Amino acid sequence: MQNKDLAARSKFGKQRETAGTEKKMRSSNTKVATLSFENREKSLLALFSVFACMVALILSLTSQAYGQSSVRPPASAVENNVPEAKDGKVPGNTLGINSDSDTWRAIRHGVTGNVSIVDKKAGILVQSDGENFRLLRNGPLFSYLGLLMLATLILLSIFFAIRGRIRVESGISGRKILRFNTVERMGHWLMAVSFIILGISGLNVTFGKAVIMPIIGKEAFGPMSAFLKITHNYVAFAFMLGLAIAFLCWVVHNLPSRHDINWILKGGGLFTKGSHPPAKKFNAGQKIIFWSVMLGGLSLCFSGWALLFPFEYNFFSSTFSMLSAIGINVPALIGLGDPPYTVIQEQQYNAIWHAIVAVLMICLIFAHIYIGSIGMEGAYDAMGSGEVDENWAKEHHSLWVEEVKDQQASDGERTNIQPAE
Repeated sequence: MQNKDLAARSKFGKQRETAGTEKKMRSSNTKVATLSFENREKSLLALFSVFACMVALILSLTSQAYGQSSVRPPASAVENNVPEAKDGKVPGNTLGINSDSDTWRAIRHGVTGNVSIVDKKAGILVQSDGENFRLLRNGPLFSYLGLLMLATLILLSIFFAIRGRIRVESGISGRKILRFNTVERMGHWLMAVSFIILGISGLNVTFGKAVIMPIIGKEAFGPMSAFLKITHNYVAFAFMLGLAIAFLCWVVHNLPSRHDINWILKGGGLFTKGSHPPAKKFNAGQKIIFWSVMLGGLSLCFSGWALLFPFEYNFFSSTFSMLSAIGINVPALIGLGDPPYTVIQEQQYNAIWHAIVAVLMICLIFAHIYIGSIGMEGAYDAMGSGEVDENWAKEHHSLWVEEVKDQQASDGERTNIQPAE
């Protein structure tokens, strides 16, 4: 019995110790939880304080920026005295009547700025006229010049089919008259051969890529074009020399005379058989060709020289200015701006003008070659051997034949004069 009481007490004591231990552990856990909560509360409070400080700082900076950027009326606004705009600018640093669009539009149309380098054309940032030049050259210019040459050949073919070869109606006499001496023929052939070379090489520049390259291919067209370009540049000097020789030899014979009107009215006898209007060494038709070649050739020399030495000359600006001085406003007639033009514009105008004048001269020379070869019997002899048949000369240049015979008679009389004894 006593042993049972001791066992029960021992068991109860152990239970109390276990309960006390658990109570201490719960108390300890409660303190730990309390400390953890207090720590979290302090951390959150610290974060909130930092956040509040940042918000206050941001609001302060924003308030200062707003105060600085606020537009305040000038003092003169109280008196309703607003400053006037100067140079397109108005108060407040706004654009006013100026516009960035106008500035870029001027740049796009080739306005020239200031540069410190030697190459002044670098001052042109954008040149939209280059696109206009390309469209004109590859569009209307290409089509119209090609059609003009084709139309000329067709008209000459039709004329030959209807009129046939113009014969010497009185027959070949066999008697010869010297028409052109060696110097005259040399000047003619120097000018003629060089012009043919220039024509072929020049036409390749305008029409070669569209006409020749598809036929022979790029591999052959490239070297061929390079060779023709170099040839064109150097043969041009031979053409200039031939042009000068021809002018010096024949200018005196190509001055207008009263016989030219009659020749023109009768069409030079080209359209009617048996019609032979009188003419001197050069008839009206030949005079037209002479002056067309001289003026056109001179124009080609100037434009070609400018193309050969680019950005050095202002032929169009100076020419249009001189014409404007006498009341002829060429730019307004053809839709160009007023001079002076930029060096790039000058090059573009030179290229277009060079092509137009060259094709016009080619068409004229087509007719000249036709008449001097298959179109008229005996005409080639004038530039071949220099001598023509007497009957041919009487039919086409009767006044000149009379002058030659009078000169021969005068020379013969002087030769037959005997010295006094």
